Amino acid sequence: MSEQLPSGGVELSPEEIGALDARWSSCWTPGEVARRLAGISAPWYVAAGWALDLFRGTRTRAHGDIEIAVPAASFPEVRQRFPGYVFDAVGGGRIWADVTPEVPAAVHQTWLRDPATGNYLLDVFREPHEGDTWICRRDESIRLPYRDIVHRTRDGIPYLAPELVLLFKAKHTRRKDQTDFETTVPRLTPAQRGTLAALLARVHPGHPWIAGL
Repeated sequence: MSEQLPSGGVELSPEEIGALDARWSSCWTPGEVARRLAGISAPWYVAAGWALDLFRGTRTRAHGDIEIAVPAASFPEVRQRFPGYVFDAVGGGRIWADVTPEVPAAVHQTWLRDPATGNYLLDVFREPHEGDTWICRRDESIRLPYRDIVHRTRDGIPYLAPELVLLFKAKHTRRKDQTDFETTVPRLTPAQRGTLAALLARVHPGHPWIAGL
């Protein structure tokens, strides 16, 4: 994925950034997303905070949005599942509305928008990969088969392995990220704790979470 943002787009004002919470207030749940993507061939999964709640088997806090991830090359297949909606690419504080296929290749996030209301319903991450091998966007030397990182709930909703969710959350360690760490770690297996500790030492050396593992 290119680090060079494309030209164009609209820079969000502070007021527009402040209004985003309201625009995400009617976002879908993991179950709704799973129903809409049923039968898709791409190895997609729920990411971020919702993924940890799926792992824990219960909703532990409010979620301001919902994020899923797909291999970048599979994004067109996902896009075809949402006729009547539009995708806005997002990056660097800018939004490219109703994007052409060229723009998403340069940025990581794409927000699904209901054109009738202007509300956002789903955030799709387009992840680097090589075939069926997932590549960590924080450290491209970390490569794992999708079959090893995608877990499923009892009713079949796919979600990212919790140790990898926490690896991504470690970068900013916001209050909600710290809470997610504290409520998830006791449920991890010793192997998962060891994997998370090793990945944190590699991507974020000296991170305070390492001592808690």
